[in-house]
Amino acid sequence: MFTNFFMELKRKILFLVNPIAGVTKKETVLKEIEKVITEKDILHEFIYTNAAGDYDFLKDKIGKGKITDIVVVGGDGTVNQVTNALRGTKIRFGIIPLGSGNGLAYAAGISKKPLTALEHIFNGKTKPVDAFLINGHYSCMLSGIGLDANVAHDFAAKASRGLITYTQQTIINYFKAQPYQFEIELNNFSFFTEAFFISIANSNQFGNNVTIAPHANLSDGLLDVVIVQKMNKARLPFAVLKQLRGDNKLQKLVDDITKKPVLNFQTETLKIKNLKLAPLHVDGEPRKTESEFDVHVLKHCFELIHP
Repeated sequence: MFTNFFMELKRKILFLVNPIAGVTKKETVLKEIEKVITEKDILHEFIYTNAAGDYDFLKDKIGKGKITDIVVVGGDGTVNQVTNALRGTKIRFGIIPLGSGNGLAYAAGISKKPLTALEHIFNGKTKPVDAFLINGHYSCMLSGIGLDANVAHDFAAKASRGLITYTQQTIINYFKAQPYQFEIELNNFSFFTEAFFISIANSNQFGNNVTIAPHANLSDGLLDVVIVQKMNKARLPFAVLKQLRGDNKLQKLVDDITKKPVLNFQTETLKIKNLKLAPLHVDGEPRKTESEFDVHVLKHCFELIHP
């Protein structure tokens, strides 16, 4: 208890606030955070995110300001940018999830209630979290090629954010969905597939607790790959629902390719040949697609405060 108290005295928390994340009014939340952290007599500072997503300046600020923790008050996009800028450092990250999806926060068990999430930061434990690169693009949650990327591109173009808008775009894209052709290469083994989408996951979900990779672990050094293969479109929602519920167990991939509508396997690296130029998203943000993707895990990339 004495050690924790001593560490608390030395903490200095930098809150990085995204004012346009999600639909929650930030002013009210910030006032509540300020009240609680002032009562606890913890050194702190609030700054706002920048539109360019450039956070290299934080390295200098951390050193000069003796910052011990950076807490993102926002969503997945800000978490991606900040942890990427500071990956490999010893800074502790916390999240108060106020975005549209909040995939990493919910995968880590962080509460959607801001003050409860703040308590996690005070009382939680720091654990290493993996990330991965897809053609050099940094991802710490989940990236996808195909249908879910179409949703991400359309969602990004909408003026309004939030779960309702995301759900609307998902339904619209479901009815327009056509399978794409891919060649998958891993561990000296390759296969072709026609698939509606491929998800590459470090966290277990798209966000909003919608789980796509039930066996994914933030710190196991492995990527979970989910491939929703071509099938009668009437079967598609039922097959995906089964995957969301975690009913598809990891099985021998060679036996599954021709038998299973949804493939789910783990790997440290893989290559994907994108034969029909299916669209790409990285942690929910649309990115320019390419004809081939090289993917590999970044083990224990940053430190995250968990409950």
